[in-house]
Amino acid sequence: MPQQKTYPHHLDIKPVMSVEGVVRLPGSKSISNRTLLLAALCEGSTTIHDLLASDDTLVMLGALRSLGIEWDQVDERTHIVKGAGGTLPNKEADLFMGNAGTAIRPLTAALAVIGGDFTLHGVSRMHERPIGDLVDALNAVGAQIEYTGVEGYPPLRIRRGHIHADRMAVRGNVSSQFLTAILMAAPLMAREHPVHIDVVGELISKPYIEITLNLMRRFGVTVEQDGWQSFTVQPGQQYRSPGQIHVEGDASSASYFLAAGAIGVGPVRVEGVGRDSIQGDVRFAEALEQMGATITRGDNWIEARSNGVLKAIDADFNHIPDAAMTIAVAALYADGTSTLRNIASWRVKETDRLSAMATELRKLGATVEEGADYISITPPQEIAAATIETYDDHRMAMCFSLATIDGAARRGNEMRILDPKCVAKTFPDYFEAFAAIAKTELF
Repeated sequence: MPQQKTYPHHLDIKPVMSVEGVVRLPGSKSISNRTLLLAALCEGSTTIHDLLASDDTLVMLGALRSLGIEWDQVDERTHIVKGAGGTLPNKEADLFMGNAGTAIRPLTAALAVIGGDFTLHGVSRMHERPIGDLVDALNAVGAQIEYTGVEGYPPLRIRRGHIHADRMAVRGNVSSQFLTAILMAAPLMAREHPVHIDVVGELISKPYIEITLNLMRRFGVTVEQDGWQSFTVQPGQQYRSPGQIHVEGDASSASYFLAAGAIGVGPVRVEGVGRDSIQGDVRFAEALEQMGATITRGDNWIEARSNGVLKAIDADFNHIPDAAMTIAVAALYADGTSTLRNIASWRVKETDRLSAMATELRKLGATVEEGADYISITPPQEIAAATIETYDDHRMAMCFSLATIDGAARRGNEMRILDPKCVAKTFPDYFEAFAAIAKTELF
């Protein structure tokens, strides 16, 4: 287990004159938690290299141990997980899931299919994040999942059901994690007959489904795909260990450093993701290119540097909603009004990110229009110093550190980041990494 580090109650970041350097990214949260569950469900032991050390992976590791899955931490970056071959040794468990959507959603599906007596609960915000579409899809094919609080939301009680899942349907327009959860559990249901999964409505965040399908293939299961509306898992497939697997660097975390390079002089290079990444969030670099930044890519790295004043952007960010938050702050340095569209999923994340982003950007002097599924940001003449509420949301804390950087269009200002420990969810050492490229000390 990674060591718990301490953080101050708030962090004051002085204006940053320029940024330059190389950042080695932590492992991807999305890949880490998917890989942990697949390793637990497969036959054989899996050595996982570069697993993310964060609150969300601690939640998954703790849940797997409570379920009787054996794992060992070899060193800071290496874990060995002993797969249980599609079952779980412990059929009863009380699982605390924190605020980790990448843990609770896939585990809910796997536990419902495997069967037992399980309770899943988390922090108060987790109990406000919807899970009803997933529960409805599973209960419709014989699972027995009950709400022990507000209907449609955790906490959950899962008992042994009688799964008959020839064809399933799940809504795709709230969270792609619902489809991910069903896909990952589908081989456990497809013992004798194929499992067909239909997506109802638009499927958001498609690149995250691509991550799921890619990792399932690495563990020996192929999913047949008819566009983005239908998926089929043929019978007789079992998860099998690939032996060794490396977790890519986190592409969402890369966005902060690439944006820093685009705002400041740069260059800033991130290592751990590159042109061949399986993560859709590497396309964040394309958005920076649209805004005029110079982007260079290698097999395992991406580099960004300023090319003068950033251009305002008006684009659909449904495919990269997490990384799109970084564009909202980069828009402070643009030459006009930027509009980020089709981002309704922001409202059901760690906080209501549309509301939170609008509130905090206004503190900096920006003019902000907040819609049901979009945000428009007109930069101020001068960025104002501000105290930033982070809403227990790691991405809010990391995004607003960027408003301290001097750009070609306007100067950054001092930011007080409240509750900086929230970055431990995905990037415990974020502020140290930011200080390194800013050539300053924060702690």
